[in-house]
Amino acid sequence: PRYKAMLKRLRDARQAAGLTQVEVAKVLGKTQASVSKCELWERRIDPLDLQDFSRTYGKPLTFFLRG
Repeated sequence: PRYKAMLKRLRDARQAAGLTQVEVAKVLGKTQASVSKCELWERRIDPLDLQDFSRTYGKPLTFFLRG
């Protein structure tokens, strides 16, 4: 349940930043499919990837990890 909540915050943060998955992928040097798989729980998020998402969305890491 906590991981799913984190993924929802990840998706919400992207949308609040006004970014598409394609735009995020371009910034991070990943594919759109990779970003999608992270958001859909088809791929576990590496802590370093989470840090990259955090910077891209302008959110602190704690935003994604809170209770």
